[in-house]
Amino acid sequence: MPVPMAPGRWPLLGHTPAMLRRRFGFTAGLREHGEVVTVYLGPMRTYFVTSPRLTHRVLATDGASFDKGAMFDKFRPYVGNGLVLSNGEFHRRQRRLIQPAFHRDRIARYAETMVRAATDLTESWRPGQERAIDEDMQGLAVTIVGEALFSTEMGKRAIDEARRSIFVVIKQGMIRALSPGFVERLPIPGNREFDAAIERMRRIVLEVIASWRADGADHGDLLSMLLLARDAETGAGMTDQQTYDEVLTLLTAGIETTALALAWAFHEIARHPEVERRLHAEVDEVLAGRPVTFADVRKLVYTTQVVNEVLRMYPIWILMRRANTEVDLDGVRLRPGDEVIVSPHALHHDPASYPDPHRFAPDRWSPERAKDLPRGAFVPFGAGTRQCMGNVFAQTEIVITLATVAARWRLVPVAGKPVSVKFTSAAYPSRLPMTVVPRVPSF
Repeated sequence: MPVPMAPGRWPLLGHTPAMLRRRFGFTAGLREHGEVVTVYLGPMRTYFVTSPRLTHRVLATDGASFDKGAMFDKFRPYVGNGLVLSNGEFHRRQRRLIQPAFHRDRIARYAETMVRAATDLTESWRPGQERAIDEDMQGLAVTIVGEALFSTEMGKRAIDEARRSIFVVIKQGMIRALSPGFVERLPIPGNREFDAAIERMRRIVLEVIASWRADGADHGDLLSMLLLARDAETGAGMTDQQTYDEVLTLLTAGIETTALALAWAFHEIARHPEVERRLHAEVDEVLAGRPVTFADVRKLVYTTQVVNEVLRMYPIWILMRRANTEVDLDGVRLRPGDEVIVSPHALHHDPASYPDPHRFAPDRWSPERAKDLPRGAFVPFGAGTRQCMGNVFAQTEIVITLATVAARWRLVPVAGKPVSVKFTSAAYPSRLPMTVVPRVPSF
């Protein structure tokens, strides 16, 4: 079956210039050419899947027929072979070892860290103060994931380094992943920043691991769980390198999504007075002036709808998979080694699944409407056996932070300072200055 090719291919560079220049516009437009479209990343041919139906097959139904793709290969030499990047039996083993860290009981313990960190942040605000909310949310996400990972004094140094380096790794890493191999060897500023940030993170995380092994105590943090975990079949634990890989994976995967979702949530809430009114009313009714708890999260139904709508509108840009066997995608025959791309952002803005997709509408996620959504149309954390293991952690963190802020404050856009989107691995706000205004609860 012939596969249509995306427009805008360059010699040698393929579609990479068009993708990096137009970002979401390029990937969203591919659905006009079919359910499977040929896209070249440099000289490498890939198959871009545009429909929820085939996305679900690639990520879930036929998930065992695919490994992580070329984009992840670019990260592996620098970020390691952690759960997000690994394949095959090694991935399955690591997933078994790490899964207990994200059990519901553990999430409930992490929720206490989330509440404390969000409360500390909001108590530092002053009425009428202008805050860079995107930076506040980045700092908060680093604090929460960092404190969940590291509870020792040595670990605090790793948290400080994560604040400095992790967003450099994320932003420059996506550019590197989409570029031909020779680009990462050029002595350009982005490459120097990326390499220096990776080296700093590696040095401090390995120091923390060495300190833990010298101590050997269970500190109740994620690092302790990683180092104490033993494979049920072999009894083997993780090496220092494997532990480092998983720590860096948790930092990169656990910070960007929540920081961006929180920043955009406050932006959208401020732009939609009725959404703000309903959110505040629910928070007042459920909390009645006390701090939020893990048990409250399931009661904050409308708040969760707001979170889902933010995750729909501002997800990661693309994911890649590589066929490890022959696969037939409705007549498109993939051979082992063929690369497949899916775009959560394009799927989440498909008008066939989401009428008026650029409108912020949390009621899309009411129980009676959400049940009609086709499988594969909402994949903010992936799907199938490779779905992000920290998805419940992230969603809990976002709900708790929204409730903590909404209980005390309104965040108001600053006049004359418009917000635009910067495109990297996901949609970043160019800047997000907001004025914090005290709120009188309705209870």
